[in-house]
Amino acid sequence: MSNKQVDFATVDPFEGMTTQSPGHVQNLVAGKWLSESSIRDDIVDPLTGGQFLEVPDTSNTAPFMDGIAACPKTGLHNPMKNVDRYVHLGRVCAKAAALLATPDVESFFVKLTQRVMPKSWQQCLNEVVVTRVFLENFAGDGVRFLGRGFSNPGDHTGQESRGYRWPFGPVIVVAPFNFPLEIPALQAMGALFMGNRPLVKVDSKVSVVFEQFLRLLIHCGLDPNDIDLLHCRGERMGELISSAPDKIRLVQFTGSSSVAESVSATVNGRVRLEDAGFDWKIIGPDFDERWAGYVAWQSDEDAYNAAGQKCSAQSILFVHDNWVDDLLPKLETLASRRNLADLTVGPVLSWTNKQIQSHVDAVLAVDGSELLFGGAPLTGHEIPDCYGAYEPTAIRVPLSQLSNGHFDLLTTELFGPFQIIASYNDDELGTVLSLFEKMSHHLTAAVVSANAEFQNKVLGATVNGTTYCGMRARTTGAPQNHWFGPSGDPRAAGIGTPEAIIATWSGHREIIFDQGSLPENWSVPPLK
Repeated sequence: MSNKQVDFATVDPFEGMTTQSPGHVQNLVAGKWLSESSIRDDIVDPLTGGQFLEVPDTSNTAPFMDGIAACPKTGLHNPMKNVDRYVHLGRVCAKAAALLATPDVESFFVKLTQRVMPKSWQQCLNEVVVTRVFLENFAGDGVRFLGRGFSNPGDHTGQESRGYRWPFGPVIVVAPFNFPLEIPALQAMGALFMGNRPLVKVDSKVSVVFEQFLRLLIHCGLDPNDIDLLHCRGERMGELISSAPDKIRLVQFTGSSSVAESVSATVNGRVRLEDAGFDWKIIGPDFDERWAGYVAWQSDEDAYNAAGQKCSAQSILFVHDNWVDDLLPKLETLASRRNLADLTVGPVLSWTNKQIQSHVDAVLAVDGSELLFGGAPLTGHEIPDCYGAYEPTAIRVPLSQLSNGHFDLLTTELFGPFQIIASYNDDELGTVLSLFEKMSHHLTAAVVSANAEFQNKVLGATVNGTTYCGMRARTTGAPQNHWFGPSGDPRAAGIGTPEAIIATWSGHREIIFDQGSLPENWSVPPLK
């Protein structure tokens, strides 16, 4: 790691990140990379607890507010201003995608991601590949086509109404730790595509990844004045937003639902949110032995990949009685294969073992609950106490307890390797659907069934924004090939697709052109 231009062909992300010489991370403001004298002392190696990155503990946010104030509401470009930038950003995407496709650069970002957010090599690789394919999708004319509008004939010759996608101008992207590259990269690029000037703040535990991606973009032609990057504590970012909420045209926030609501109140609802995801999967009545192994494998992947720290992770699994005897033992066998050696289970960066154990104990105190597997901290490691290290865990609870006073507890999102499992029969499907209605956040869901009648009944009674359906249904997926985001909330953010970018990062503007010759027999109407 270096504060100079990175040589992406030769750099090793482990270089300079040892306990002797931790990596040095910088802010980008007004087109310049700047160091801070104050460094965070609480960002430690997630695997050993040792000295780690030198991440700025920025306190003076005035230069970043200057960047917000300098961008007009009309943005850096729009369909009538600086339209060459659409094409230019498409070229930046093409160059950056080509670099990410080279083995050395791909490996660099995989290793760097794994270093700060320990998860399996395949999970980190998937994140890099999603980002690369996203850039490929918008290379060339891809950015320009995001600005497509429409027209309608007017009432007379020379009159025409035209609809445009218009930027908001100065915007903020706040990104979490669990996808250090993918989430900030896709959202920041979407903001830029539509003409906005983003200030980006990524969770400081992992913000070095986006910093390096931003250096790559600048290397590929992005103007460093187009975007600011701020490394600071969450409360400092809150103070920045609170200091001048009327100057900030939009905050796109991914993370905690309580923080999301606070931000929304501060900026008077000018937000796009992808917040908490207590994500459900329901397995229908049509048991098929040919699919049994696959359904179990996908459920294990959805619940425990990245140690359960995906916003789309499977939080609760409803299993029809026809599947119970076959599926539950398979889930235990699959979970038992996960280990720290290959990071198929790893540090939990937002929950400690004490917090996890407290929640597990509370769920097990519910009458009729049963620990299926897990339920204890991992051993034989050096993961620091500020992070969790917990076995993949599943607790089976009676369906009746979800609807009889324990709903809030049992639908609390534990952002780690934990899931609730409940079984149901044909007569109880209505109860399950009523539980979906009660849930407050609607990010992802899965309907595992080949029965069209069952599919339609569940899909028609639910609102989750990204819902997978069929025997291969999952709750986790790659958002470069489909919309990813919640539904049921007008503030919902999308990510990945043209529709997601347009909806999240631009507003509709209507311009009515009224031109042509003077109307015949025109006169000033007499006053009455």
